[in-house]
Order: sequence, then structure tokens, then C-alpha cells
Amino acid sequence: MLDLILKNANCLIEDKFETLDLGIKDGKITELPLSPGAQATKTFDLKGLTVLPGLIDTQVHFREPGLTHKEDIAHGSRGAVKGGIVSFFEMPNTNPSTTTRESLEEKLNIAKKTSYSDYAFYLGASAENAQHLHTIEDLDGCCGVKIFMGSSTGNLLVESEQVLEQAFTSAKKRIALHCEDEERLKKRKQELFQEPVTVHTHPLWRDEQTALIATKKAVNLALKLKKQIHTLHITTAEEMSFLKENKNSLISVECTPQHLTLSAPECYDRLKSLAQMNPPIREKRHLEALWTGVQNKTVDIIGSDHAPHTLEEKNQDYPKSPSGMPGVQTTVLLMLEHIKKGRLSFQDLARLMYHNPVRLFKIQNKLGIKVGSDADFTIIDNNKSFQIENSWMETKSGWTPFDGMKIPGSITHTIVRGQPAMIDGELQERIESKNLSFEYN
Repeated sequence: MLDLILKNANCLIEDKFETLDLGIKDGKITELPLSPGAQATKTFDLKGLTVLPGLIDTQVHFREPGLTHKEDIAHGSRGAVKGGIVSFFEMPNTNPSTTTRESLEEKLNIAKKTSYSDYAFYLGASAENAQHLHTIEDLDGCCGVKIFMGSSTGNLLVESEQVLEQAFTSAKKRIALHCEDEERLKKRKQELFQEPVTVHTHPLWRDEQTALIATKKAVNLALKLKKQIHTLHITTAEEMSFLKENKNSLISVECTPQHLTLSAPECYDRLKSLAQMNPPIREKRHLEALWTGVQNKTVDIIGSDHAPHTLEEKNQDYPKSPSGMPGVQTTVLLMLEHIKKGRLSFQDLARLMYHNPVRLFKIQNKLGIKVGSDADFTIIDNNKSFQIENSWMETKSGWTPFDGMKIPGSITHTIVRGQPAMIDGELQERIESKNLSFEYN
């Protein structure tokens, strides 16, 4: 007896869609196609729906421990499965920062008890741990090391080139980087903040050169030391051009849905500080360059950079307003909008949010829709539109910059290792969640 049968499933298998029935037992795909006469405890008829391998968000900030008035793992992961996300990688800029084995274990224990999806956590690099990252990152459930080259939310800043090189040398897993140059940030702030400023100043302060200097430094160091790096939330045409010319198997690149959807100055006119994040949303020429990078495969991964703050915090006058916005719940929906517009395909979406994360971060047991793989699925109805609303959001912050946006498609099911986490927009009883495992050598 199988645990679950998916009937009439239009599955993306490798690069082609095929309609078939498949069987799941003990969290794995065990029959593809289904044996005649097979039975299961539960059956879903998915006729007319699109079945993708379960999508992964490789950049979220769930704020736990220490900042749980903004978000926590329970609410963040509820938003994840409501938005079609099966697994997440969470960032280390919590309070305390995730820089020790003990703090990493604490997060893993919280997630095991409260998460609605599967999970992994980054280890944060700091001056204190830079020389022994490899002794901590081997913990099962650690996806890699995170380095902040420019100050953002929290106090995890590595601006010393000596400490940066120590961290690169020590780490064995892929190193994810927030690429903004701290020296230039300080200089630009001194230049610009002599006069009254508004949120429109944000992309002027954290300008193109601030991003490019840090990205070049990170790439050159990775090539010198032969280390695998992941450049997070790339925002500029200049960076994309540099990365296209200098990228190899050591270098991977992320973009966010908000940088692929919003542009300045319109987003700041309309949303004010709700559009404020680091690095900033920029003018349309940058948005178009990012899409070129997606389409020519310079961009490897789309991650949400889900980073919520309360509306009360966000509505403070700039620059007191903090940077960041919710995103884990809306990422897949925004990509459905772009698929409808012809900017990418479902094959591209699966590559950017499943196959490349699995390959680059060496996630175990994720083989796609194949026998033996974890039974993870993101299931989409292309014929039923959906309107994003603040009231639909699970985040503790209670808002989204995409409130009121109508999407030409909807997410019907999120299945995590054979366990239905969301059906027809409704959260199910919390699944038995589990940390992701990674190859480590």
C-alpha cells in the first residue's frame, strides 16, 4: 500500500512535461509510472495542473531567535509552503548571530519543532570564527557560510580583507556573500547625508560602484583561492556584465523577484520605504540587465531574500526605516507573472529554484521527479488567477509590497517528502519537518 498517489500529474521530468500517475511511499517517489492496480492511503487527481519538483528558497531571514516580533520560523515556513516553497535556507543575522555550533544547533532544534517545511541554516562568518568555520559548517543541516561584506541588518560585518581571506580559506561549503563595499558605503553616506534625505536617496547611497567593488573583490578572491561562492541579490547591470565575463564553476549568482519586478523611482514613489532593501531596487536599465542575466544563464538561482520588519518600523522616516521586505510567500507567484509575460519558462523556474540549488549546494536526495528522489512537489494551476493581499500573508509583519497584484496562475499544492503541507491554498496540519542534508568533504 502506497502512502500517496498523484493521478494525471503533468510532471516536469528533466526538461519535458509528461502526464502520468506516480506513487509515493515513506517520503520517496517509488513508482513512476504507477503499477497497474496500485492503491494508496490518499490519492490526488491533478488533472490540468502543472507539477514541478518542490521549489527551494535559498535566502530567507526568519529572525529567530531574538527578533521574533518581526518573524519566526513557524510563521516564515507557513508562508513558504503557502507560496509553494518546500525547503528554505535561513540566514545567520539573528540575535545572537549564528556564528557558533551551539547557535546553529539551537536553530535546527527550533525548526524541528515548529517548521512547516524542510530547512537548512547558514553559518555566519565573523572575525571571531573566520579561521575555524570548517569545524562548525560540517553540522548536518548547515547549507554553507554567509559573509556580509557591507553592513546591513544585524552586526555580522566582515570588512577586513585579512578576515575575509581567512574565512574563504577556512570554509569548505559554498560561501554566500552580501556584496556591498563597506568603505564606499561610509564615504557615500558622508557625502549624501549632509542634506535632508528621503528613501529615494537609498539607491544613491548604496550605488552601483558600492556593489561592483565588493562583487569584483569576492570573485577575484574566490578564483585566487579556488573557493566556491554564491553572490547574493545581484542588482546592477555593471555586476551582471562582470559576472558574465568572469564566471566559472566556482561562481554562482542569485537575483531576487523584487529586483526582477520593481524599478526606481516608481517603486519609491508608490511604496515609499516598503520598497527599501539592501542592495536597493534600482532604475529600469538594471532590471532589464538582470533579466538578460537570467535568460543567458549568468543567473543560477532566484531567492526571495525574505526579510520582514513590522509596518511600524518600516513607516519611520528614512533613514530610520530598516531595509527588507517579506518575499518567501510571493516569489513563485511573481515568477508565474513573468512566465505569462514570456520572460522565462517553467523549465527555467525549476532550474533556478530546484535543480541549480541542489547541484550548487550539493543537497542530498533531491533527484527531480524520479524514482528514489524525495517526493517534493510544487503544483500550479495555470488557469486560475490569484490576487496577492496582505490578509493572505502568513508573515508576522502582516504585509507585502505586492498587495493587490493579480497573478495569472495559482499554487494549489505544496508536498514535502510525500506530506501535503498545503492544499488548495489551505495550510494542513504541520508536517514532520526535517533538515536538508549536504555533501561535505
